[in-house]
Amino acid sequence: MASRLVRLSSGVLMLVVLIGHGAAQTTAGTSAAGWQVVLAAGDDAEPVFDNATRELRERLVAAGVPADNIHRLSANPAEVSRDVEPAVSKVLLRRIAELPARIGDQCLVFLTSHGERGAGLWLARSNAALHPDELAQALSRGCGAVPTIVVVSACYSGGFARGKMAKPNRIILTAARNDRPSFGCQVHRTYNFFDECLLAVLPKAVTWRTAFDGAKGCVRQMEHALGARPSDPQAYFGGAVSALKVGF
Repeated sequence: MASRLVRLSSGVLMLVVLIGHGAAQTTAGTSAAGWQVVLAAGDDAEPVFDNATRELRERLVAAGVPADNIHRLSANPAEVSRDVEPAVSKVLLRRIAELPARIGDQCLVFLTSHGERGAGLWLARSNAALHPDELAQALSRGCGAVPTIVVVSACYSGGFARGKMAKPNRIILTAARNDRPSFGCQVHRTYNFFDECLLAVLPKAVTWRTAFDGAKGCVRQMEHALGARPSDPQAYFGGAVSALKVGF
């Protein structure tokens, strides 16, 4: 931050505070109460998806995010309760579109499931894929121009990091290229590869960019050990939030 004195025509001195673009970004997210959050597990064929959303919710609450600001959705009927909504397309899009984000808030939308190549994120209870353009429209309504972090953890999810999803106020992290699968969706696992890596690096990451870089490197190591073709996680960092701090 810099400041200077400017002499007005009346002879009065006015203190002008100059805040650089990067400094403005790093101050965002300092209040946990300002987070508006949607966490959705789109399939219940394996427990990895609900495990990830459940863990992230617990971490956000522990960090001071009000429980009422966190909306969790699940495809598993056993998970659905007063506090967990069904992960069907209509409910998910409405929940995102109705987020009460105001100036000073931040949005976090975390979606984890299987993916359909060329279609989007699979929502098992809708028997359909959520398309990136549908998500982009809901985000514009619920989050507007506030800093918004979107995580799409699924096979072929790189398509969410471009097109109508790409806005100056958005950070988008995806688990794979749009033409490649991701890995780790087995019944015996706690999380899939990308979710496991992202959850591991978040407590140590200063910015969302360092979180993504750390998660991508972790995924690369796990896939190498498996002998799998790299999923090559993709990301988009809007110009207004490129250095945004994690904030929780």
